[in-house]
Amino acid sequence: MYCCGKAHNNEKNVDPFKLGQKDLKNIYEDIKKELFVSTDELKDMCEYYFDGKGKAFRPILVLLMARACNMHFNNCREMFASQRSIAIIAEMIHTASLVHDDVIDGSDSRRGKSTINRIWGERKAVLAGDFILSAASVALARIGDTAIVSILSQVIEDLVRGEFLQLGSKENENERFAHYLEKTFKKTASLIANSCKAVSILGCPDPKVHEIAYQYGKNIGIAFQLIDDVLDFTSCADQMGKPTAADLRLGLATGPVLFACQQFPELNVMIMRRFCLPGDVELAWQYVQQSDGVQQATYLAQRYCHKAVAEISKLHPSPERDALIQLPETVLTRTK
Repeated sequence: MYCCGKAHNNEKNVDPFKLGQKDLKNIYEDIKKELFVSTDELKDMCEYYFDGKGKAFRPILVLLMARACNMHFNNCREMFASQRSIAIIAEMIHTASLVHDDVIDGSDSRRGKSTINRIWGERKAVLAGDFILSAASVALARIGDTAIVSILSQVIEDLVRGEFLQLGSKENENERFAHYLEKTFKKTASLIANSCKAVSILGCPDPKVHEIAYQYGKNIGIAFQLIDDVLDFTSCADQMGKPTAADLRLGLATGPVLFACQQFPELNVMIMRRFCLPGDVELAWQYVQQSDGVQQATYLAQRYCHKAVAEISKLHPSPERDALIQLPETVLTRTK
């Protein structure tokens, strides 16, 4: 497997999760403070996924980006309170989208435990997601920077548009992959890209740095989702914390399936009917396993990671920049 770090042998191997851990301290407690509610049931629902047991991939990435940009601009590793707030807001927006996704998908499990909609019902789950999103909006407004509000508002718009893209499909086989990548950007990468851009703006006035931060987040975000889609075919349910082949069962054709179509064109008719006939899911799964769809999707993720490394390497050296250079490797090698 291509290792992003190997192209940069002069950088120290910095574990991004270890380096980011100190900034992550109390972040979930601070999120819970943002979710101050008087109703016990709503409080329990809103705090349900903020248990500190997730990967914390997004807040760690955003916090590392903040320090890397600050070091690049004025050789100061200190982080502004507003930059830390972006990491909190990003995690809140992400979690609200998960709550809503689980309702749309009718999912029963996430992160190895029952979903909010399974425990409290769909109506209350929708309201809980809305409440988390509203609390994130209040925290965003408190930063008091209209450019930052605009950037993070774009994320919320992209999440909705991405969900609509996922609900639709392209009849034209040639348009399908572009449709899939656009959906992937809007549903996953936009949050990471725009959060990175936001912290760079708060720490550095140089537009070139803002673009570096955005492009790094965009490329690593798309790679992250590509690998997520690969794991749906290669991981067992215990590792993922959710059922595998879940995307096929939802009628979704992700990267590995679209690549498999090149070897097994009979998949196209199944994609158009969203794998709704008996046996479709099992047959499609077998076609993907027999094809090089998983390898092709993984290779594409490697290419996006390579682009991310090329972007972040433009910043001045710092432990945080070096951690961000290493981060794509953890994206490519993760098993859940």
